[in-house]
Amino acid sequence: MKKIYVLIIASIIISLGFIKYPIDGYEYSGIKRLYQIRQFQKDSVRYNRIPNGAYKKLQDIKLNLLHKTTDSVNDLLVLDENFDRKIKKITPSGNYSLAIMDMSNPDALRYAEHRENIGYQPGSVGKIAVLLAVFDQLAKLCPDSFEERIAYLKKIKVNSRYWGLGDHHTIPIYDIEKDRLSKRQVIASDEFSLFEWLDHMVSVSNNGAASIMYREAMLMAAFGQDYFFLNEEKAEKYFKETPRDSLTNLANSVVNQPLRNLGIGENEWRLGGLFTRPPGKYVGRKGGSIGTPKGLMKFLVKLEQGKVVDEKSSLEMKRLLYLTDRRIRYAKSSRLDDAAVYFKSGSYYKCDREKDPNCASYAGNVFNYMNSVIIVEHDNGIKYIVCLMSNVLNKNSAGAHMYLASKIDDVVNETANLNKPKIQEEEYKSDKDEQDN
Repeated sequence: MKKIYVLIIASIIISLGFIKYPIDGYEYSGIKRLYQIRQFQKDSVRYNRIPNGAYKKLQDIKLNLLHKTTDSVNDLLVLDENFDRKIKKITPSGNYSLAIMDMSNPDALRYAEHRENIGYQPGSVGKIAVLLAVFDQLAKLCPDSFEERIAYLKKIKVNSRYWGLGDHHTIPIYDIEKDRLSKRQVIASDEFSLFEWLDHMVSVSNNGAASIMYREAMLMAAFGQDYFFLNEEKAEKYFKETPRDSLTNLANSVVNQPLRNLGIGENEWRLGGLFTRPPGKYVGRKGGSIGTPKGLMKFLVKLEQGKVVDEKSSLEMKRLLYLTDRRIRYAKSSRLDDAAVYFKSGSYYKCDREKDPNCASYAGNVFNYMNSVIIVEHDNGIKYIVCLMSNVLNKNSAGAHMYLASKIDDVVNETANLNKPKIQEEEYKSDKDEQDN
């Protein structure tokens, strides 16, 4: 079950990501970099890189809206006027858009939004669509066994080749035998399991890894069950001999149709193409990429309902989004240090050097998108989702996102109602009386 294909890189999409996945998940996933952190923990080696909230275990990660599976997203995203007013009061003026769902009391959800339907270039937040595409295709190949899907993610190894080249982001490479961790850019000969490539894609937001997993989702769709017996030569022959427009259409449908199946509209969230340049000779872009806070919120609510592919897939995707390394941008707020956070951030900017020769990174003067999606879970029961997107020119908005995170956390904590509705308490007592009798 060996492969070796590759993918493409975009232009100036620049984003930061961080090591994710629960640190006790090495044996389950085979993600090697987890082994070192887990050993640090077992050997009581001081490790200050991660905050308290990053030490959740596999069994600690759960979906929050499983008892709401019969509710449509539109039924759940109903504005709470008081909550909405408080959120709008702290939202900066200008090109900021957001959507917030307070899940602290699942029986009394609160929702707020601000310019929620404005479209932004999502940058690396769009890699979540690739994550969905992979799990969607695996479900089609192994419809009766989630365990088989996980086994394939862990055991199938594929090479980068040209698909993973061109991204400046490094990936962590850990040699278990030598106990040595190194970080470098992806090279053509790199070989990792599907699980590890997914981790590289989501954790350190590596564009090459995203293109590689995009490629694998396409090959799963094209070859069906034969995918499990595919080798590098046959895969590359497929890309060389299939018409470019057919490959482009397949790439577009593989990542976008699962979003449409979730009820997320084309103008709410779509991915236009691969994340690296080299495979562009075979696979083109189509339709452009766009994201809105409302569209991203729909996805995360569906995830918490266990309805993204299925319940087990939803939980596994949430594990891959769990942040277990240093935190930046929105997630850097000290208010979140003790909270578990499930996070993806992305940015996309462009500088006109004639207008400003000193235009800085992440401070574009033509456009300057910065986006964050996050699920926050405090130990006191406060749980909420935030989808934040901004386009503030000439300024790195990382600090503004962090400060807004603190303000949002304050509002949610101050106003959350953790008590269950009285009628439910009475029903519970009635049921308990019957059991006691």
